[in-house]
Amino acid sequence: MRRSLLGTTTSSRFSISSSSDDTTCGSPHWIGKGLTCVCFKPKGGNCQPICITLTPLQEERLRRLKRRMKVYFDASKLDHQDALRALWSASFPGEELKGLISDQWKEMGWQGRDPSTDFRGAGFISLENLLFFAKTFSTSFQNLLMKQGRKGVVFEYPFAVAGVNITFMIMQMLDLDAATKPRTFIRTVFLQMLSENEWAFDLLYCVAFVVMDKQWLETNATYMQFNDILKSTRVQLERELMIDDVLRIEDMPSYRLLF
Repeated sequence: MRRSLLGTTTSSRFSISSSSDDTTCGSPHWIGKGLTCVCFKPKGGNCQPICITLTPLQEERLRRLKRRMKVYFDASKLDHQDALRALWSASFPGEELKGLISDQWKEMGWQGRDPSTDFRGAGFISLENLLFFAKTFSTSFQNLLMKQGRKGVVFEYPFAVAGVNITFMIMQMLDLDAATKPRTFIRTVFLQMLSENEWAFDLLYCVAFVVMDKQWLETNATYMQFNDILKSTRVQLERELMIDDVLRIEDMPSYRLLF
């Protein structure tokens, strides 16, 4: 059980109506605006609810994140075109892009000449995630993109398409696209992190990418095993998010892989 969410150290982030010890039983459930209840079972006792009230800051940042998730990539929008060009410039500095539809995009791991066709699963936020990774952790991004330092790797994954799939995986893991409740406890943990940093989702994406790459190399995976690697990446992320002392994305053990 993630004890840190229930103690006094986080009371400023979550308003808790009652407390108990030991294991959870069942899923968190929604009982009203801004209120999530998680059921915990004390030793030898029945389940007791612990209700967590979202702060105004958490509610606002969650709304913004959900709005980002609902934006589809639209190749006719100038800002979406600019984001694609920015991604190219960050990925291949000094190499001129010949067009938004070009064989050059295959160098980055898109499925064809037109990268816009690969955003259907996760939308514009998946492009924003790639761009955030490229600009925030440029060395790590370039290492993965260019496969630097790889020895004996027979099969590689398509970098950009993998990035889109990682965005979609994180949205599912955090249950962020759910229109109805219940919520998962992992989502509740993430909301705490969102209150610490509005870019928590993008940071988690970067961590997920390097975790996925590490597992890919360690298992000598093939492209046919990509979904299995993605599942094991999700398991690793969930495990780290539930560690007591992990209160920010930067506290996750795998965060150091970005450096």
